[in-house]
Amino acid sequence: MSVAALCDVLRAQGGMLGAHVCAPSIDATAGPPQKAAAGPRASGREREYELLLEMILEGSLLHYGSPRVISTSDRDLALLLGDQLYALGLARLAALGDLDAVAVLADVISQLAQAHAEGDEARAGQIWDAGAVAIGWGRESHLRPAPVPHPRTS
Repeated sequence: MSVAALCDVLRAQGGMLGAHVCAPSIDATAGPPQKAAAGPRASGREREYELLLEMILEGSLLHYGSPRVISTSDRDLALLLGDQLYALGLARLAALGDLDAVAVLADVISQLAQAHAEGDEARAGQIWDAGAVAIGWGRESHLRPAPVPHPRTS
């Protein structure tokens, strides 16, 4: 659901992001956006949390991995679009008034950059998982595992 929603939002936004949206590679597995949206801090705003985290995750994938919904062979453009997605996701989160989660995501983005610079892909995955738990349940929740939500089909 959320990857398709991300495509719709980016196409509607237009500009360079909208122009580079491709047919998404839909993955039915739950990832960090779904984990965070399942937490009590997102209660009543699950779809918005999921969408903004999909933006930030896609931004990260443009920087370091294989993006799912944005397609460009221009590495410089990929970095710029990734930065734009970071900014869009963080702005949406700030508009929700969840400044603690903004700080968590700033830490996630910084720690991801360090892990990727060091070539530590496993740590990058752990950073996303810990960040999702901290966003959904609060920073102190890093000591307990987050429940894995069931993939959404709609």
